Amino acid sequence: MSDELLVVRCQLGEREAFTELVQGWHPAVERYVGRMLGRSDDDVVQEIWLAVVTGLPKLRQPDRFAPWLFAIARRAVLNRLRDAYRRPEPEPIDDLPGDDEAEEVVNRETLAGALAVLPAREREVLILFYLEDQSLDACAQICGVPVGTIKSRLNRSRALLRQELLRKGYEA
Repeated sequence: MSDELLVVRCQLGEREAFTELVQGWHPAVERYVGRMLGRSDDDVVQEIWLAVVTGLPKLRQPDRFAPWLFAIARRAVLNRLRDAYRRPEPEPIDDLPGDDEAEEVVNRETLAGALAVLPAREREVLILFYLEDQSLDACAQICGVPVGTIKSRLNRSRALLRQELLRKGYEA
């Protein structure tokens, strides 16, 4: 069933439709939060779903559910990041080289570590565009900036990610 139809059913008060909507989108929300914060955070995920529950009846364009959901997730993540920036940062821990048997896991860890080092704006646009498969228009709507800005951020993000991976010894 399409998200648009599920949203309309939710707006009409059908609990089963909301359950389906959450089941379909919860993994994406958890991935986004985990990637943006560098760790999973159930409190942020719950804040997002609470905002969805309270805001869903007011959603005027049910076909734009995904960008609307990620905009809510973005606000929740940025609020959590603001709180984290107020606290002192722990000392960085150097990554240890992995075993040859676990090369794929090491590559994922290296990429996750490199993403975590990027500034939030650059990390966010990479995650939305490449990992969550959002279009440039959807990314622009979620971030509240023009499409040209998203393109610029993607270009800068790729360059920063490449630099960070090279710094960590990863050669493409």
